[in-house]
Amino acid sequence: MSSKASFALRGRNPDVLNCIANLSNDEVFTPPEFANHMLDNLAMAWSKANNGGDLWSNPNVTFLDPFTKSGVFLREIATRLILGLEAVIPDLEERVDHILSKQVFGIGISDLTSMLARRSLYCSKWANGPHSIANSFDNADGNIWFKRIEHTWVGGKERVVTANKDGNSVEKFTNGKCKYCGASQIALDRGDSLESHAYAFIHTDDIDALIAELFGANMQFDVIIGNPPYQMTGGGGGTNDSPIYQLFVKQAMKLEPRLLSMVIPSRFMAGGRGLSEFRAEFLADDRVRTLVDFENAKDAFPTVGIGGGICYFLWDRDNPGLCECTYHRGGLAIGPYDRKLDEFEVFVRDKRAVDILHKVLALGEEVFEGLVSGDTPFGLATNFKDYKQDIEPGKGSVRLYANHGTRRVSGAMARSAISKNTPLIDVWKLYLPVAGSGREREKTGVDVVLGPPILGEPGSACTQTYLVAGPLDSKAEAVSVESYLRTRLARFLISLRKPAQHVFRGMYRWVPVQAWDRKWTDADLYHKYGITAEEQAYIESFIKPMESGKAANV
Repeated sequence: MSSKASFALRGRNPDVLNCIANLSNDEVFTPPEFANHMLDNLAMAWSKANNGGDLWSNPNVTFLDPFTKSGVFLREIATRLILGLEAVIPDLEERVDHILSKQVFGIGISDLTSMLARRSLYCSKWANGPHSIANSFDNADGNIWFKRIEHTWVGGKERVVTANKDGNSVEKFTNGKCKYCGASQIALDRGDSLESHAYAFIHTDDIDALIAELFGANMQFDVIIGNPPYQMTGGGGGTNDSPIYQLFVKQAMKLEPRLLSMVIPSRFMAGGRGLSEFRAEFLADDRVRTLVDFENAKDAFPTVGIGGGICYFLWDRDNPGLCECTYHRGGLAIGPYDRKLDEFEVFVRDKRAVDILHKVLALGEEVFEGLVSGDTPFGLATNFKDYKQDIEPGKGSVRLYANHGTRRVSGAMARSAISKNTPLIDVWKLYLPVAGSGREREKTGVDVVLGPPILGEPGSACTQTYLVAGPLDSKAEAVSVESYLRTRLARFLISLRKPAQHVFRGMYRWVPVQAWDRKWTDADLYHKYGITAEEQAYIESFIKPMESGKAANV
């Protein structure tokens, strides 16, 4: 056995890829244990589709990680092939070289990660270096390609005069967006000294041509697997960042591998900015055959918090059918269940919740969504300041409900400053907090879902901090609605459409309207909808009680 091949198989304890810090919450390194779960699932799917054939003993199967970071997928694939191909290619050095040069391929997302991936796979950051365990490469990249590319800016309207690389004066737009990924030009058009985050795999009009250019004209990958960047931060991060993982999924599907498996955030299942089209396409695709979903991302990636959880899927090009779904919550695995993903326009993650939802929807009642306003109900932004806090409204003014930091406040503002939804000013209504809860459920396993509503009297308005439920005919009706939204069942139904912290109008779509003539309790609702004792316990296991009290407590 050569020293190079021996080094390739040397045990590592601890695994170095468990010890490196993530680049960010958007470019997350995959733990080796999690990568191997995905590979196990991949191998089972291959065996079913190939009359019991072993994926790892086939010398002709090709693998691509088109957004490799640590190189963990490529390393673990190579490790399995080294064992599986022993009977086919007995000589270890020849076998290792065949695998590295003919079977495993990657596209780096940065210069740093491409070197890290080569180090993981070739034991050298240069594929043709003296310490590389591959013998056939005559170039430093090997089969892990990276080349810096730039965004393609479009739609800019503001111009500046600057200098080009030759020092000549040029005029250019500064506030465009990348036509491929939507990145902000202001944030990421920042010169050659910083990463552009223009990922090659999605910055092309012809992915087949790109793959041919990188790896050969006749390249057709059997397996694509990996963990793509999640969102285009624009350098700032935060909730306003645009998701981009869906672009990688769609691009990978265009290559038509036999099997595709990827890790992506779970929030697309019920929401996410700009994800409606992707969600509809994904849920309707009966080639998605496995979906493994983690409510708390830390159960999969212990060092990273990802709002809404994380999942991985397996897409099988030639074997459509029902999807085998497993949902992980609180250390328990619920499933697997064979399910049709597009039963609803959003995906209900827990099969037990689907059974309860069917009971509620079976009555065909009017939906509460029809009572709820859109965002910014009175046209007053969250940071609206033109009001006097803790002052009672007088002639020509109305009471305003707002937030000061995290504290609820009220005061007086000029009625004339409101031009949107003015008929809602002088009626009874409820103010529904937009900011619900998100991290609490991930940390504790229980969730309040919705903040306590505020009773909105005639002559009042609110900022963007709230939505409005109304108009309501009387204070008694408003109190009845308020009691209803405090029930666990109502908040449970909201939670099924709530992918993260905020609660918008569409998340009330599965909440039925009731008769507003009483104080509602869960006991009333459980009886009405035939919710069994077991189902009640399930609901109450993660929906916290909301204490009754004065709704307008600000």
